Amino acid sequence: MLNTWFQSILIEESEVAFSPGSFLVCLTASLVLGLIIAGIHMYRNSYSRGFVVTIALLPAMVQMVILLVNGNLGTGVAVMGAFSLVRFRSVPGKAEEISSIFQAMAVGLATGMGYVGMAVLFVLIMGGVNILLASLKFGQQKTGVKVLKITIPESLDYTSVFDEVFARYLKNWDLNQVKTTNMGSLYKLDYEVVLKNNGEEKKLIDDLRCRNGNLEIFLGRPFGNKEEL
Repeated sequence: MLNTWFQSILIEESEVAFSPGSFLVCLTASLVLGLIIAGIHMYRNSYSRGFVVTIALLPAMVQMVILLVNGNLGTGVAVMGAFSLVRFRSVPGKAEEISSIFQAMAVGLATGMGYVGMAVLFVLIMGGVNILLASLKFGQQKTGVKVLKITIPESLDYTSVFDEVFARYLKNWDLNQVKTTNMGSLYKLDYEVVLKNNGEEKKLIDDLRCRNGNLEIFLGRPFGNKEEL
């Protein structure tokens, strides 16, 4: 019984033509599985409407390409060239977006070759693992690292002026960057910090304001390390 899931429904079809029934089965499977992949991607991930719609339709589009190529070398080379043009016009994506794209393409390849049962099993297994890892917060950093940006006047010695305040509120801190601004009259300091107690953020900022002359201070999550592939 299980072996039938790994057999192609197009195995008896002609090399130059496919029956409407087989085509509709493959197309329906591609659309349904594409919607499932899109739904799984939306689970605890940030996304845009355009991206999830594309993911939902991508298996059907890949399936159509595979059906049309069907062993034709010239058509395959032309399709490869078209995909390369699309690649160079795209921006880098986040890791979870690339994963969803590859899943959608794999499903399209499977349904395009008639392996509908294999495509269904693939989506069920990969989707279940994806949801499980997301629910368990697998790989999530637990260090609580935050970004602290402090603006100070040029007359202030930044090397040690905040050490007392940092020792009071922070577990550790690291100065990543120093930058001048406002024609050199101000310095901008970029730190990576870990707070001892997240409930003392306001006290930390108030004490820093007393040291930097009430100039601008920013404290928040790191935003410069986007996961791209």
